[in-house]
Formats: sequence, C-alpha cells, structure tokens
Amino acid sequence: MTVQFRISPVALIDPLRLYDLLRLRVDVFVVEQECAYPELDGRDVEPDAVMLWAEEYEQVLATVRLLVDHADDGADADALRIGRVATATAARGRGLAADLMRLALDRADGRLVRLDAQAHLEGWYARFGFVVDGPGFLEDGIPHVPMSRAATPSGDAAGTTDA
Repeated sequence: MTVQFRISPVALIDPLRLYDLLRLRVDVFVVEQECAYPELDGRDVEPDAVMLWAEEYEQVLATVRLLVDHADDGADADALRIGRVATATAARGRGLAADLMRLALDRADGRLVRLDAQAHLEGWYARFGFVVDGPGFLEDGIPHVPMSRAATPSGDAAGTTDA
C-alpha cells in the first residue's frame, strides 16, 4: 500500500484517527523529547485550523498543523503558522514530513507563514524558504528560533529536496 496524505479540520476527523494524530504528537513531543507541557493547547479546534497527516495501513506516520497566525493585527493579518511537525520513529527518513510541509505551503496559497523551529532543524526548514526572523529562545528547555517564509505567488511551495 502507498502512503496517503490527508488534510482536514479537527471537527471532521474520525475520532479514532484524531486519537492517533494526537498520540503521535504526545509520543514525540512529550515522551521522546521529555517535555511536560500542554500539548493539547486549544488551537487544533480553531475554525481555520487544519491538520495534515500521512498514513499507511491506517497508521498515522507523520503530521503537521496549519493555523491562522493570530499574532498579527496589521498588514500580515492573514499570515499562517505551521507547527506540531512530528514523524513516528519507525517512519523517519522517508521524507514524509517534507511532503507534509510542501502540502501545507501549497495550502498557504502564497501567504506569509511563520513557525518556531527547534534550533537544530533550522537548516531543514530553510529548504522550504524559511529564514530566521528573530532571536532564539528556550521553550521547554529546547532551543528554538522563530522563522518565517515570505508571501509568494500562489502555488509556489519552496523546497525541492526530500527529508
């Protein structure tokens, strides 16, 4: 069977699949990275939020969350935010997170996109056109850098290499 890619608002995701998505995020961010924090932050259920994921044999292999970035009040009020990029340990090295990033950027339709990258992944996100746009910071003991990808013409998802 081949990998299937899905995009959906949380309200339309089958409850068992949603459980699998959230469990993957907890497994990666809370258990593997040993960060006790509120993984379920309420943003998944915002009206414009969507979850993207890769699945195979009905198992979730990787996921990305795409949100409207409410940090802006001015010219960038339609900016988006990518987060919760996670891949199951057994599925790493297959390029699934890169595929999901390209899908998220396609869905961004040329708008400004922001993310907070774990510092060691700065180069990986740079492949998709993201640049550091502020000082680094610690979040849950892990160094992060704020990054953004400038608004682009519609349909131009930067990044040509696979993970």
